[in-house]
Amino acid sequence: MSFLQIITYSGIFIFAISGALKARTFKMDVFGGIVIAFVTAYGGGTLRDLLIGVKPVNWINDNFALLLVFSGTAFTFLLKENAKRFRRTIFYTDAFGLGLFTAWGIEVAMRNGLNEGYALVMGVITATFGGLIADILCNSVPNLLKKGELYATACAIGGAVYLLLKQVPLQYHSNLTVCVLVVAGIRIYASRKKLMLPEI
Repeated sequence: MSFLQIITYSGIFIFAISGALKARTFKMDVFGGIVIAFVTAYGGGTLRDLLIGVKPVNWINDNFALLLVFSGTAFTFLLKENAKRFRRTIFYTDAFGLGLFTAWGIEVAMRNGLNEGYALVMGVITATFGGLIADILCNSVPNLLKKGELYATACAIGGAVYLLLKQVPLQYHSNLTVCVLVVAGIRIYASRKKLMLPEI
C-alpha cells in the first residue's frame, strides 16, 4: 500500500464518521447512517471519476473501502457520550482530510491527462462534493454553500499551492504536507475568525 493510499483511506474513514454523525443529527437509522457515511466519503471521488472517465470508479471492487464505511458508522453508533466534544475533534480532522482529498483528486486528474487548471477543479470536487451530496440527501442547505464557510475556497487555495510546489524540486511528501497544512489552516482560521467571502 502506497503512502497516498494510506492517507486517502485515513481521510475516507474520517469522512465516513463525519457522515454518520450527520445522519445522527437527522435522527436516521443505521442503514441511513451507512448511506450518508458512504456518500460523504466517496461522493466527491465518484463524481470526479465519472467526469474524467475513470472506469471503474475508485471504490468498485475495493472491499476495504466498504469496510471503512461500515467501521466509521459502527464507531459513531457506539459513541453515545461526549458527542459534542467529539464533533469538535471531527471538525479538525475533517479539515485535514479536505487537504488530503484535494491533493488526491489533483493527482488522479493529472495522471489521467487533465491540465493543471482542471486538475485543481477536480481536487476541489473530490474534497467537497461528497459532503454536498450528503447534505442534499439530508434535505439541508449544503455547508459548501453556506455563508461564512470557507470550504471550497480553502481547498482551491491549498490545491493551487500544491500545484505550484510541483514545479519545485521537493519530495512528494513535502508538497502533500504543505497542501494539507494550508487547507486545514485556512479552514480552521476562517471558522474561528468568522471569515467569509463577500455577498453576491
